[in-house]
Amino acid sequence: MHQTISRHLPDDDAQRVVLHDEIHTRPSATIKLPALIVYVAVLNKAVSMAMELAHLQQLPTQTPIEPDALKGNFLQLECEGYKVIWERHTEFTRYTIVQPLPAHAQWGSVLPVLTPSVATGPEWLRDIPGKTITAIHLAMLNEGMDDPDAFYKARQWLGEGTVIGSKMGRTSSNESHSYLMTNLRIGADGFERILVLAAPDTSENRSGRVAQRLLELETYRIMSLLSLPLAKSLAGKLTQSELQLVEINDRLEKKLDQDERLLDDLAGLAAQVESATAENSFRFSAARAYDAIVQQRILEMREQPLSGIQTVGEFMQRRLAPAIATVNATSVRLSALAERVARANDLLRTRVDIATESHNQQLLEKLTKGQATQLRLQTTVEGLSIAAISYYVVSLTLYLGKAFQASGFNVSPEMLAGFSTPLVLFLCWRMVQKIHRSLQDL
Repeated sequence: MHQTISRHLPDDDAQRVVLHDEIHTRPSATIKLPALIVYVAVLNKAVSMAMELAHLQQLPTQTPIEPDALKGNFLQLECEGYKVIWERHTEFTRYTIVQPLPAHAQWGSVLPVLTPSVATGPEWLRDIPGKTITAIHLAMLNEGMDDPDAFYKARQWLGEGTVIGSKMGRTSSNESHSYLMTNLRIGADGFERILVLAAPDTSENRSGRVAQRLLELETYRIMSLLSLPLAKSLAGKLTQSELQLVEINDRLEKKLDQDERLLDDLAGLAAQVESATAENSFRFSAARAYDAIVQQRILEMREQPLSGIQTVGEFMQRRLAPAIATVNATSVRLSALAERVARANDLLRTRVDIATESHNQQLLEKLTKGQATQLRLQTTVEGLSIAAISYYVVSLTLYLGKAFQASGFNVSPEMLAGFSTPLVLFLCWRMVQKIHRSLQDL
């Protein structure tokens, strides 16, 4: 639908407004500190929009949720004391619940029990349609950065596991605006825990951006790793296919088998490789895209090391990079195998084409020899035909002479037949030549 924004401009393209507003479709939430963000991301492969709408409509929102509200794949719902953000992506859907930090989970508490009862309740979270891929409790406090025991207290809050973290960003005074600490462990409640200690003057907009960056970082990290099990399971099949291709190439080189059988074997191998490519190419491409987002989010964090612990970027480089390298290597290996199969197939088809051409040449030579023989036979037959026709014409001349002699004319039939023989032969030969020319003109 065309829209006219200004009388000074031509009519809008049908997609102008949609494309322009795409940059505003998923705004960061504003978060007042201290806060607890309960975050769940689920795979939505078998989940319809209607199912997600029905689940969202169970929330005690201030206004009813209409189906059209989900068309933009983003919705922020205001409830009493908390808000829920719903975001649907191609492969997963995110649910973010922003609520005040519970009193028992404030700075200095020891492994506090974090339940969503303050907001939606455990039943609502448990009934989210889809399969959980990421679940996080993100606590954001506007204190603790100057606490000399911050690292010890953070470990008590996070629970068991090696803590990683960093100083994030820069303020106008060239100081970090927040500290990040996590152990990236899934607890008994199924959630990971992330702790952010922000400066007291941190704005609600900055808190929202920091939270969004961290939640996306962990979600896309997991999404990028979905290809790793596929890559590992495909490795054995690729090895088997590569060995099969080597064996076919060896038979092709040494001419140990008929070309038809080699073509059948190559066609079967090509079908296997093409099937594997079709099944896994999207997953491998998605892994590269998700990993690129992870690296971008790490850059946006502008990390500075905290004393004694790894930064998130270092941790990802050492743990995530090898997995992504395995996925990329498997993808390249699959593509290379497909190209090698195609080259072998082209080589074999070239040999078959050459053999077919040679066979056709032999048939053509035989056909040419047959035509030459047929031409000689035809020439012989034509000579015999001329002789036979001439014989009958001369015989008729002999009878004609005898008729003249019987009628009283002084004619010798034998002399008449003898003298007419050369003329009859010449006329028959000319008649055959004329027939040849008329056939050539057709």
